[in-house]
Amino acid sequence: MTGRSFSRSRSGGLFALGLCLGVCLALAPGCRRRQLPQAPTEPVTSGSPSASVSASVSASSSAAPVASATVGALLAPPPFDHQRVELVERAMGTRIVLAAYTVPDLDAARVRAALEAAFAEIVRLEALMTTWRDDSEISRLNRAAGKGAVTLSPDTYAVLDKSLWISRASEGVFDVTFASMGKLWKFDQDREARLPDRSLVETARRRIDYRRITLDPATREARLTSPETQVNLGGIAKGYAIDRAAEVLRRAGLAAFFAQAGGDLYVAGKKPWGEPWRVGVRDPRGPDGSAFAMLAVEDHAFSTAGDYERSFILDGKRYHHILDPRTGWPATASRSVTIWAEDALTADAIDDAVFILGPDKGLALVESIDGCGAVIVDAANKVWVSRRLEKLVELRQPPTEGI
Repeated sequence: MTGRSFSRSRSGGLFALGLCLGVCLALAPGCRRRQLPQAPTEPVTSGSPSASVSASVSASSSAAPVASATVGALLAPPPFDHQRVELVERAMGTRIVLAAYTVPDLDAARVRAALEAAFAEIVRLEALMTTWRDDSEISRLNRAAGKGAVTLSPDTYAVLDKSLWISRASEGVFDVTFASMGKLWKFDQDREARLPDRSLVETARRRIDYRRITLDPATREARLTSPETQVNLGGIAKGYAIDRAAEVLRRAGLAAFFAQAGGDLYVAGKKPWGEPWRVGVRDPRGPDGSAFAMLAVEDHAFSTAGDYERSFILDGKRYHHILDPRTGWPATASRSVTIWAEDALTADAIDDAVFILGPDKGLALVESIDGCGAVIVDAANKVWVSRRLEKLVELRQPPTEGI
């Protein structure tokens, strides 16, 4: 088994669609049989439970029942054909996937307009928080390090405030000032399979300290107290963007949808015919699109931190982008961590911290946060499931072995 789940199309064409980018989402498409790249498919043999129309017929007459049934069938409305509408774009350095179903009062054009508005919100937030633009708020804050305060938008302020919350809760292992290390490690567009000098790493990692960020809620001002301090919100901003995109979709009247940015995912409601969404937890050493665990999700977020996306293998060892600020080197306690939470910002804030802390301290952190759960694959390939998810997660197979 690969952790696939099966879903029904309202038009009678039946197949399963999984989306694996840290989590795998089982979707039920409508009459357009489109599927996302790298998605496993498998046929389903059962029909849609609402694909037929039934008529109640009285048994008091031998002739009347036929006429009554015929008239009832003619007058009854046909079952609504829910079409799945999808938007796939790129922003925030990753693949963005937004999808929803048509409903009687929202046709495909209106659903697509809502998806486009949600994507526009993600692009707006990226412009505020990226470090790849000189005019972003985070770039302005970094230029002002050690000099003075910068007034932030409510959005950027909220993300920085949340980052300080998880820094305090995680004993500082999640720290957005990791950018103070500079470019010693190259895991992004400049990826380079080489190790930096250990003495340079040791010197640079001492610049990491979230306590050098001060925030003033009255003025929404942020200050970096040391000229060496730099901030990067890459480990938390996508979760916030997904939450805001979900708000846009709700305001448009959508109740069943999903929004995904890389490993960050929010699932809203149930499929229009009442079935729950099912998501799969990616196998960190398995092929693309594979999942080792599944669970049903409704109005919850998932965020996955894994050592497999931005990484390289050198001399038989894997090096990846999730750095432990205590050492300045890639964290070694976990292979992947998937966080289940009520909102995507919380899930995104927690996953890196749990990944670095490892199963024991990481699960303690998860259990201390209301509405939060976790599935962890540790460095030895052992699976750990938090108490809140024990009865919800279906483990399909052991994660694949590998470096």
